[in-house]
Parts: sequence; C-alpha cells; structure tokens
Amino acid sequence: MGYSNFNMRLDDDLRADVYPILEQYGLTPSQAVRMFFNQIARTGKIPLSFDWAEIPMPNNETAQAIRAGRADYQAGRLTGYSADTAAQALADMANHD
Repeated sequence: MGYSNFNMRLDDDLRADVYPILEQYGLTPSQAVRMFFNQIARTGKIPLSFDWAEIPMPNNETAQAIRAGRADYQAGRLTGYSADTAAQALADMANHD
C-alpha cells in the first residue's frame, strides 16, 4: 500500500474550534481525517451527523492550568501518590496553611 500527502487549508477560526475537540478525543487532525476517509471508503456514505451535543470545554484559565500540569508531569516535577498515601497527602495539603 502506498501513501500520499494530503494538504488542506482551514479557516483560522475553524481550526481554533476543532483542534481542542479533537484533542479531547485524543486525536490528531490527521487521524480524524483518516478516520473520516476510511468510513467513506467502507460505507460509500458521508458520515455526518447534524445532532449537536455540547461538549464541556474548559475556560482559558483552566486550559492553561491543564497544560502547565501536563508539562510539569512530563518534566518529572510532580510528586505521585499511591491510593494508600492519597488521604495523607490531602491531609498534609489541608494542614499546610
């Protein structure tokens, strides 16, 4: 099976709307397009649903905190707790004042 490149242009606003949704599903844009094309090839139909289910999206402050937390985790700056020590860790945080 050979492969070919596929480039497409997106409106900046559409890209900004779509990328966070794909990220919530753990998909890259390439994976999403590949899934879309595979479904068309398998069914011979365009797989579109016009039902709208609102997906809760974090606000900017929360999204920044999530990104910072991921970066800290990837850099090894976070302390991990087992289930056995989680209660003690929470108690330690509560008594930190």
